[in-house]
Amino acid sequence: MCFVFFVFFVFNLQLPNKSLLLAACAACIGGTFQYGYNISVINAPTMYVQNFMNQTWRERYQIDVSQEFLTLLWSTIVSMFTLGGFIGVTIGGTLSVKLGRKGTLLTNNVFALVAALLMGLSYPTGLFELLIIGRLFTGINAGIAICVQPLYLGEIAPTAFRGAMGMGTSIFITGGILTGQVVGLKEILGREEYWPILLATTCIPAFLQLLILPWFPESPRYLLIDKGDTEGCKKALKQLHGIADCDAEWEDIEKEKNNLKGVKAKKPWELLADRSARWQLLTIILLNAAQQLNGINAIYFYADYIFKQAGIPNDKISYVTVGTGACECITALTCGMLIECLGRKVLITGGYTLMSICCILFTLTLSFQDASPVVPYLSMACVFAFILSFGLGPGGVTNILTTELFTQTTRPAAYMIAGSVNWFSFFFIGLVFPFIVIGLQQYCFLVFLAICSLVVIYIFLVVPETKNKTFLEIHNEFQPSSSRKASSVDGAGTTLLSGPL
Repeated sequence: MCFVFFVFFVFNLQLPNKSLLLAACAACIGGTFQYGYNISVINAPTMYVQNFMNQTWRERYQIDVSQEFLTLLWSTIVSMFTLGGFIGVTIGGTLSVKLGRKGTLLTNNVFALVAALLMGLSYPTGLFELLIIGRLFTGINAGIAICVQPLYLGEIAPTAFRGAMGMGTSIFITGGILTGQVVGLKEILGREEYWPILLATTCIPAFLQLLILPWFPESPRYLLIDKGDTEGCKKALKQLHGIADCDAEWEDIEKEKNNLKGVKAKKPWELLADRSARWQLLTIILLNAAQQLNGINAIYFYADYIFKQAGIPNDKISYVTVGTGACECITALTCGMLIECLGRKVLITGGYTLMSICCILFTLTLSFQDASPVVPYLSMACVFAFILSFGLGPGGVTNILTTELFTQTTRPAAYMIAGSVNWFSFFFIGLVFPFIVIGLQQYCFLVFLAICSLVVIYIFLVVPETKNKTFLEIHNEFQPSSSRKASSVDGAGTTLLSGPL
């Protein structure tokens, strides 16, 4: 919170309302912070959980579990998070329409609390199956959060702060990852006797959100456009933006409501059939797939090897890994500072361009790893440079564009489609990547080079800049020029949506 005020002071930017920042933090702490936390917290107790499963198996059947089956059990525990995420994202959009954005975020904490209870009880009950079910529930929680929280942030933020507020998603994901890495250190909860407590700590962000978020209002856009609650919308705007600044936002929401009069929230299959949204859909599908397939997972896969080659002792590598988490977190914060100054297109294009350069350099340093004692350190520099480049653009801007490219009636369905693509790509790269490494070894980064380069070309040619534009203006940017000329203006000065809805 203090950092946010410092950023706006340094860059001489107008400060958003304090209530708006607190509402964003309340949404994020039990939302994408949970997602990031549960990605990283499972890594520290890997060996201890496997020992527990082997011990439980021996007590049940009087024999040790085979190494192959133990690996299968552990893979199942890890992959349940992805399966749960896919389930969560497919229901998140529907829940956000029925329960509201805030209502869905609050309800979503039930999954986190049940997961924490199951994983915490797994050791005392001797049931490792509870870990599998618990990770499934954490995945569902993460899937719903990654779908609904950006919706809430994008809809409560005024146009001038929409990018900076939307970066809350990325900042809290990286903050969650970093927190999970720190809490998993041996000095805190990383010892064998503490692993059930470590996995059960997922309840803490859930409790915090249940305590804080109810004090803040529902999304004003949802209240007026979806529920027709004029008074509720005005009250929410006053609380979030202040009495002096709420009029302009009210006019913008009212214009969008007038344009969407009689149009119901679309289902994903209806959005897929909507010709007026095909370029927006293609854009978010490509960007969400690229977010997982751009090589960031490969960098983390090679990180331990690179650190060992650089002479870092095995027992110190976990601390360097915390450094990579801190690096990603700082970059997300930097992106949050720059996004309203430079715009979305510059950051995401620049991020993918730098990642393309890093892929070339990383391929060269891995190929000549033994040529000089200096090369492993150059490889380390490439690891951090790649993470910085990812956080600068693709890591944060992708979610913001998913919010901005759609209007109120299509946005929940768009998040369901984008989230499904993202989680499927996450699963796909986890399944296929080991075979890519075996087949291509260090040259696997040439595949990621091709992906990053193609994304740069697509963004440059197709995606418009969305900074300081209303949702209706952005929608019309994607329409053919003939349709844009034909779009009419009513007496209130409202540009009507061109193209069929």
